[in-house]
Amino acid sequence: MIFMSFVSKILGDSNSRYIKSLEPKIKAINSLEEKFAKFSDLELKAKTAELKNRLNPSTGGRENLDDILAEAFAAVREAAKRTLKQRHFDVQLMGGIALHEGKIAEMKTGEGKTLVATLPAYLNALIGKGVHIVTVNDYLSRRDAVWMGQIYHLLGLSVGCLNHESSFIYDPSHINKNEAQNSNDQNLKLDEIRDALGSFKVVHEYLKPCTRKEAYEAYITYGTNNEFGFDYLKDNLAYDKNQFVQRGYHYVVVDEIDSILIDEARTPLIISAPDAESEELYATFSRIVPKLEEGRDYAVDEKMRAVSITEEGIEAVEKILGIKDIYTEKGIKYVHHLEQALKAQAINPATGGPLFERDKHYVVKNGEIVIVDEFTGRLMPGRRWSEGLHQAIEAKEGVQVQKESRTLASITFQNYFRMYQKLSGMTGTALTSAEEFNKVYNLEVVIVPTNKPMIRKDLPDLVFQSEKGKFQAIVNEIKKLRQKGQPVLTGTVSIEKNERLSLLLKKEGIAHRVLNAKHHEEEGEIIAQAGRKRAVTIATNMAGRGVDIMLGGVPPTKFKVNEDYCDRSFEDWEKERDEIVKLGGLCVFGTERHEARRIDNQLRGRSGRQGDAGESRFFVSLEDDLMRIFGSDRLKKMMGTFGIPEDQPIENSLVSKAIESAQSKIEGFNFDSRKHILEYDDVMNLQRNKIYNWRRKILFSGGESLREIIKEIFSAQGGSASGGEKKGGNFDKF
Repeated sequence: MIFMSFVSKILGDSNSRYIKSLEPKIKAINSLEEKFAKFSDLELKAKTAELKNRLNPSTGGRENLDDILAEAFAAVREAAKRTLKQRHFDVQLMGGIALHEGKIAEMKTGEGKTLVATLPAYLNALIGKGVHIVTVNDYLSRRDAVWMGQIYHLLGLSVGCLNHESSFIYDPSHINKNEAQNSNDQNLKLDEIRDALGSFKVVHEYLKPCTRKEAYEAYITYGTNNEFGFDYLKDNLAYDKNQFVQRGYHYVVVDEIDSILIDEARTPLIISAPDAESEELYATFSRIVPKLEEGRDYAVDEKMRAVSITEEGIEAVEKILGIKDIYTEKGIKYVHHLEQALKAQAINPATGGPLFERDKHYVVKNGEIVIVDEFTGRLMPGRRWSEGLHQAIEAKEGVQVQKESRTLASITFQNYFRMYQKLSGMTGTALTSAEEFNKVYNLEVVIVPTNKPMIRKDLPDLVFQSEKGKFQAIVNEIKKLRQKGQPVLTGTVSIEKNERLSLLLKKEGIAHRVLNAKHHEEEGEIIAQAGRKRAVTIATNMAGRGVDIMLGGVPPTKFKVNEDYCDRSFEDWEKERDEIVKLGGLCVFGTERHEARRIDNQLRGRSGRQGDAGESRFFVSLEDDLMRIFGSDRLKKMMGTFGIPEDQPIENSLVSKAIESAQSKIEGFNFDSRKHILEYDDVMNLQRNKIYNWRRKILFSGGESLREIIKEIFSAQGGSASGGEKKGGNFDKF
């Protein structure tokens, strides 16, 4: 603890010095504000062309990005004032500079990270090599392209947007074909809707469908990490240069960078093709596993999420199949299918439920198994577990078993994002992972000051002996707060727990909204209204990241765009907001501690935005996964002797220390896991880069140089096609 305090002090001093060093740049930007305010819209757009020329050596330009930073930031600030009616605060300018310098800007919830990204994005886009802005889901990439697209459009830069199986260009003149006429009133109404609801509602009329390549050719492109990564792999599987869509890796801003570069870093991106495997075997072993008994026929390791079969289990399976030796029958296929079926259906003795649980680890949607991201609670369409596990779960759930696949191309997020010449990112919770960011990505974390002081109250954890008692206490607390009118947001770690709490609230007659991966399309609208008086919202970890919860809900607009948002006057909204502030602001409850402290901090951060009142508290039980798997056995034994009712909280410093210790253990475990995956992929990366570079050379070469490229490949392999012969290879004979 003394060492950590020393490190924190050093980091704190370093951060303070860095923030202070930015003051001259902030002063320079502010000094231009009055001048830029006098520009007409055309003059402001012309500034972009001027800055491009000053950067371009072919037009006599001799300046670099740092030379024009103040003017570029001043232009973006003025464009934001005219289009969004928002002005970048000085602290947001600081965040923008940190991002431009290739750092991670830690900015608290509600401090305007989306707006901050426009500053370095515009500046770096002036070179014309493309800027990528990475969001955590398709919905946010569409929202930000439409919402922030106004700024770039006014300044004369194009904006692309990538979604799963679709892509768009931001185009204010584009009107949905269902619209009869593009009248001036319609345009005004659409713009009003976007200004009022743009933080959570996508006005699709401004998005024009386009090809993938066109979206990448825009100056600035929004998309998810999956879309950028998969497009990279697809490009490198192309057989024609015209199939390539990406154009290089110049500069990237990763929103929620901790979620993308740390939480999701354990799962590589994989493109696979169907392999010739029998679907019948998955169905056969899916019927066999329920006949086996946990403890006798197989053992479960919950920490590693692994299953091992015993000798008794092997004999039982051989008897059911009517074979003598499972290890020789059908080669190794029987063993492989048995192992995967066991993983898919094995009963965890600690919980009584399966090791891979429906509505926790995956959902069944439209006849398919869709993985749920354990950190964000979001669905991951297109991602599949490898080595036949996905097929085994499909067989278990009785849906169509897809053919087993073989990997055609793969890459980890670590190696994909390290390809960019300049990598930067934003999040509200980076400091706890500063060491990993530095070691893996060579990224420095900068803590950007808040515009207003944080006044949220973070209350001590309440610890219960049983999960049942804990949930009842949460329901009682929600009921009490709702009666007095205070809005409550309750975070759960899984869809199953989310729906369980919802059922308990229904039994008590408590009206509430539910937000989980099953309803992610509505997440922005649900979370935006979570700050209204008496609002009760239950959310998984996704909790509408990227959408601010405003006390009193969304302010009304001139147009009555939707009864749910604008059913009152501005005076009524202001009165409701003031009442909620007096009640203590938004109250955030966590139903258990997550294995990563950052996720807990993200949930807390939903409350107390921009100096708002707010409070947070976690409810923990000794039956929670974190405490059960990684907690102290001594602590559990001691708690069993207290004789306290299960719905009464335990207050003990030993419990708090045990929670911190458990989180530290699993954070270290996950860090090691990501480190090992990266070490393996680093070796693969050398081969991948070499092969992909050769493929590109061949595809983009003229016929005349093709022979020389093949000769170069031949020489690099030591003179043989296999690479086994080191000397004496004869290219002409080959």
